[in-house]
Amino acid sequence: MSNEPSWDVYRSFAAVLREGSLSGAARALGMTQPSIARHIDALEQAIDGKLFVRSQRGLSPTDHALSLRPHADALVAAAAALRRSGSGGPDAVSGVVRISASQAVGVMHLPPILADLRRAYPELTIELSLSDQPDDLLQRHADIAVRMFEPTQQALVARHVGDVRLGFYARRDYLHRRGVPNTLADLSGHDLIGFDTETDFIRTAMRHLPGIDRSTFALRVDSDAAQFAAIQAGFGIGICQAVVAKRDPALVRILAGVLDLPLPIWIVMHEDLKRIRRCRVVFDMLTMVFKR
Repeated sequence: MSNEPSWDVYRSFAAVLREGSLSGAARALGMTQPSIARHIDALEQAIDGKLFVRSQRGLSPTDHALSLRPHADALVAAAAALRRSGSGGPDAVSGVVRISASQAVGVMHLPPILADLRRAYPELTIELSLSDQPDDLLQRHADIAVRMFEPTQQALVARHVGDVRLGFYARRDYLHRRGVPNTLADLSGHDLIGFDTETDFIRTAMRHLPGIDRSTFALRVDSDAAQFAAIQAGFGIGICQAVVAKRDPALVRILAGVLDLPLPIWIVMHEDLKRIRRCRVVFDMLTMVFKR
């Protein structure tokens, strides 16, 4: 490249990839659509290739654009990490810490912990990234993660803080109306709540439940929080965390001898962040509370 594009060009490119249109990227970045278009034109000229083609659904990335996506995502993550690192001194509990967690953990467990953190450290700002796809801590997509599996990457500090148990639950009035199943086979006569998309963890869990699969579910949804809300609403029988279900006295556990799966919880941080006090404080707080 004779003229290296500015950072803004790469940021605009990543936004168009993410949003699927110039207008969506403009809204996300707080820019005008013509400015985004000029950035895309500049990048296409710099790489001497086409990045997007127009389709009925907006802009479709070319193979060239898709090959550049990991690099653009890494730039965006690095820039965000740089802003977070500069938001407070290394010895101050102030500035920004970004936490990555699953939807279930983010909705059901983290809010009271974050409230305690804010009261203890009022100059601390938390960014909460909720996704059932784990963020890459090595690329600094997040500072700290709460994960339901053991990390294998070398440059991470990880603490196993215990397990939560998964079991079958239903609302008391639903069971009064439909009857209490006594065996796994009895579930065939009930409204079951389950997944829509099968994951590795779900495949492993379903080995314990012969005869139950996606086709048997009356409600299919991939959000654990939505599944729990459906159980609370009396839709039917679903799987949820025992520690969460205990908060609602209307919920009853069934078939405890059939399903009692452990779900491990790990608090994870990049080892370079141990020297940053605000990150260490958040890591220690999460570790302490989840262990308790």
